[in-house]
Amino acid sequence: MTLFAPLLGIFALIMAIITKEQILQALGNVEEPDLKKDLVTLNMIQDVHIEGMKVSFSVILTTPACPLKAMIENACRNAILHFISKEAEVHINMTSRVTSQKNTGVPGVKNIIAVASGKGGVGKSTVAVNLALGLAKTGAKVGLIDADIYGPSIPIMFGLENARPKASQVDGKTRIEPIKKYGVKLLSIGFFTDPNQPVPWRGPMVSTAVKQLFNDADWGELDYLVVDLPPGTGDIHITVTQSFPVTGAVIVTTPQNVALADAKKGIGMFMMNAINVPVLGIVENMSYFTPAELPENKYYIFGQGGGKKLADQLEVPFLGEIPLVKSISDSGDAGTPIVLDEDNIMAKAFVGMAKKVAQQVAICNANAINVEKL
Repeated sequence: MTLFAPLLGIFALIMAIITKEQILQALGNVEEPDLKKDLVTLNMIQDVHIEGMKVSFSVILTTPACPLKAMIENACRNAILHFISKEAEVHINMTSRVTSQKNTGVPGVKNIIAVASGKGGVGKSTVAVNLALGLAKTGAKVGLIDADIYGPSIPIMFGLENARPKASQVDGKTRIEPIKKYGVKLLSIGFFTDPNQPVPWRGPMVSTAVKQLFNDADWGELDYLVVDLPPGTGDIHITVTQSFPVTGAVIVTTPQNVALADAKKGIGMFMMNAINVPVLGIVENMSYFTPAELPENKYYIFGQGGGKKLADQLEVPFLGEIPLVKSISDSGDAGTPIVLDEDNIMAKAFVGMAKKVAQQVAICNANAINVEKL
């Protein structure tokens, strides 16, 4: 028995050697939940290193805002332990590379996300601002355009009422430098006009001004450029969607029937053949009221579940409910949007919404690429 002991030891050592092929084969059992393919096929596994029983590799997610990040990481670790060895020491580097399906027409910008509403007064700009900041908090590079020419609100919501962008020379051309605050690059027509004076512009002038916010700015490298559109379905919507390949649109509504009817028309506009912009989902704002002294109570003062029903009816994603809370409007008026307050439960709600939007962008991009391959 002692004669075979050294041979058995050598055999055990050989069997314990982990190969790159084994790792990729094991990770081939891990499916990306949204894209419905395994991580190896999607080329999401990179930088595989092996040192004895120590295994390390990177998982390249489609967005830093991926809401399934922890689940994918656990699935990868379990795959190695289950299919290769329970003794393996696994280190996973979860990183990301934001996808893009097409040239947006704006140098350096990967995705354009339009935020729209069928009518005014539903909190569209509040959602747009907190969406942009929520994406930035996850590590994405984000810009925000205030395309609501007649009622720009971004300067107030970022505390930049008196700010004026600078100009710089880029490749021999004069470019506007977006103002950066809270990690987001910003441009608004409100930076160039008197806040106390109306903007009595006709359609062609408005369209030209909106295009300049895209074309004449030095946006640099951005994963997402969020565009706060005006209410309704007008010139600016057509200008943006026909001049720049928009990745998708987020529709904001409230639970009332009149708001839902207008939101349905807004979604219909994006689905028209002449526009054909994917709807990333519906956000229901002012869903319910919770008084500060009764935090467990929910009062559905504008109706209940309308946004979810509309999403189901039109077969588009429902991105979540945002309650009617005074601190949301107060923080916007103060120039410090609610999502910046990490301890606030509303901040977590907006970050969750931002992750869902990023998730839908990745799905849209993957679907578009798959269609092109057919």
